[in-house]
Amino acid sequence: MDNYGTHKAPKVLQWFVRHPRYHLHFTPTSASWLNQVERFFATITTRRIRRGTFESVPALEAAIDEYLAHYNAHCSPFVWTATADTILDKVSRFCERTSGTRH
Repeated sequence: MDNYGTHKAPKVLQWFVRHPRYHLHFTPTSASWLNQVERFFATITTRRIRRGTFESVPALEAAIDEYLAHYNAHCSPFVWTATADTILDKVSRFCERTSGTRH
């Protein structure tokens, strides 16, 4: 799961105490690859799932499969717009704010 604060809410923490077989695994903060996965889920939600009517779980699964087939047939590569220098500078500024030293 990501580092968003929802899982830190008292009710959620209590649930995990009552269900000890579940263990939390967190992604690194600002994990850029995960942002792309989340963006794709947002896209499929807005373009295919939201406001859709599905009679059953298999119907929903079929709609998702159809969307994925269409998407894959007409896909284009993701174009990264930030340069490595821009990213490293941003990381450096973040480190300065949080630790007082430049990395």
